[in-house]
Amino acid sequence: MAQEFTIKSENIESKINQLLPSQGGFGAGVDFSASTMVIPIVDLTETAEGSVLRQDLQSSLSFTSVTAFEVQNTTSTLVNTTGYYKVFGAFSALSSSTTLGTGTFSLTDGFSTKKLINFYSPASSTITRSLESFDFLVYLVAGVSLTATSSSTSVRLSGSTRQIADINGNLVNP
Repeated sequence: MAQEFTIKSENIESKINQLLPSQGGFGAGVDFSASTMVIPIVDLTETAEGSVLRQDLQSSLSFTSVTAFEVQNTTSTLVNTTGYYKVFGAFSALSSSTTLGTGTFSLTDGFSTKKLINFYSPASSTITRSLESFDFLVYLVAGVSLTATSSSTSVRLSGSTRQIADINGNLVNP
């Protein structure tokens, strides 16, 4: 048998007023009550939306879902469409005493640029090879682009991008 009890909490009352404004909120003499009865709730949201893939499977790569890139001695726009993107790959550089190599990922709106990640291969008295992997998520709004910049022919940013969700956070299947 379930027990009934009264709850006195300004935080709960405030949240109910916020979430259910059509109910008129709590009036004078009205109490919020709860019960110890357990009522199971079955969430069919994913199935109703058609997104029945597990999250780990939803983020998998496919022939049509990835866009490969390779940037060397230039700046390239990788993505300029709104949404959430996974960017992964490797920075590689060959440096000597005369070369300092850098590889940079940035966001730009056409007027200003913000660096996200900056890789560098320092000048050395001997020829050295640098290799570093990257794997990050980026959110792009309208008018903002993700760019990759390589400072010289001895620096390469290679990888792929994959849209994982649209601008509203709806998952994009592979």
